[in-house]
Amino acid sequence: MKHLKLFLAIAGLTLCLTAGAQSQDAMRLNEYLVINTDDFQDDFGQQNAWIELFNSSYGTVDIAGCFLSDDPANLKKYAIPGGDLMTKVKPRQHILFWADNQPYRGTFHVSFDLANAKEIIFTKGDGKTIIDRIPVRHDLGENVAFGRLEDGIGSTDGSGAGWAVMDRTSPSTNNTLVDKAAKPDRMKEIDPYGWILALTAMSVVFLALILLYFIFKAIGNANIKAGKKRSAASSGTDVKESAYGEVPGEVYAAIATAMHLYQQDDENHDEESFVVTLHHTDRTYSPWSSKIYTLRQTPQVNKRR
Repeated sequence: MKHLKLFLAIAGLTLCLTAGAQSQDAMRLNEYLVINTDDFQDDFGQQNAWIELFNSSYGTVDIAGCFLSDDPANLKKYAIPGGDLMTKVKPRQHILFWADNQPYRGTFHVSFDLANAKEIIFTKGDGKTIIDRIPVRHDLGENVAFGRLEDGIGSTDGSGAGWAVMDRTSPSTNNTLVDKAAKPDRMKEIDPYGWILALTAMSVVFLALILLYFIFKAIGNANIKAGKKRSAASSGTDVKESAYGEVPGEVYAAIATAMHLYQQDDENHDEESFVVTLHHTDRTYSPWSSKIYTLRQTPQVNKRR
């Protein structure tokens, strides 16, 4: 039993470490700016070169303990400190580091700049495994960034498809929206009068109503069948026989006779003429004062002799 617990503990620890390592593999160098004269400012109000990382996964990644460097011979040049909640990058989000060679200013100020750097290297917490690297271009103009056309997509060395010089910078935001129209604008171009949107909305509503109709109908039929089964079980009859109740033959005979009589033209039907005839009768006395109509008998006197 002790060996089993030890094995489970080691397996769980290994799984956690593996999951953490795999999560760090999802981080990508996404964009950088070398010459910053009129662009984004840091928390000290200064304009310096910056490096943007992007979490390409759908889970939160903690990059504390990882390394950033501009020297392949020294991959541990800047260690991202732990204990900072901001180092936990949420799914599909960005994080920005200032390449100002002033690490004492905080977690996101690295110990090198990009003016003299040949490449940017992002390394795992082991200090050996390179996750992503990108060469630094010094032919870019002021406030011109170099990055991925779409966040997280492209090679891991800055070459080949997926990378481009960007006319406008996008620190801590999506690179895709820089040179592409927003979805509302594209929808306005496709459907300027809103007919497609209106038809789509009505179709969704009517389809939902039809679906609800069939659902409620099925539920109702199921409840009716269940009720019939319970009724048949309580009466001890078959479900088919008790579906509408067992009708005696006399009922069918009476219905057939009534329909036959209704079809006969010379048949006397039970109809009233709605005419009342009153006959006058003369009486010399009133029945109400007559003794024969009294409610009690006339008392008789018994004489004693």
